Amino acid sequence: MSQYYEMGDRTLWNPSSGVSRLFLRQVALYEAELGVPSGFGPMEADVSRIDPAGFTAFVDALLVRHSKTRNAVMKTLSEGFVVTVLVLAQKAGIEMAALSGAGGESWAVGLLERAREMRRHMVDGM
Repeated sequence: MSQYYEMGDRTLWNPSSGVSRLFLRQVALYEAELGVPSGFGPMEADVSRIDPAGFTAFVDALLVRHSKTRNAVMKTLSEGFVVTVLVLAQKAGIEMAALSGAGGESWAVGLLERAREMRRHMVDGM
């Protein structure tokens, strides 16, 4: 069984239920940590609808926090989630202000490279 993450009429991601459950738990964790709603709607009938404006604000807040994190353990713990969110933002065509100003900074270059690799594994769905 799988679930769908949709923005408008586009399916951005169609992970298995187990992956989706873990992802949504991480979303809730980061909403609490950042104090910003994610834009992800509740999973109803295996579909979560994503609000573009809310998701954009969440992505920017997440990237700003990740860029400022100097603790190696914290950075490592968060990186997989950040990369997953980055792929979804790219698929949604969201302009990411936090990456725009980063230029050639190594943290941004590394995230974009990992996102490029991860995108191959994140099935769009139908």
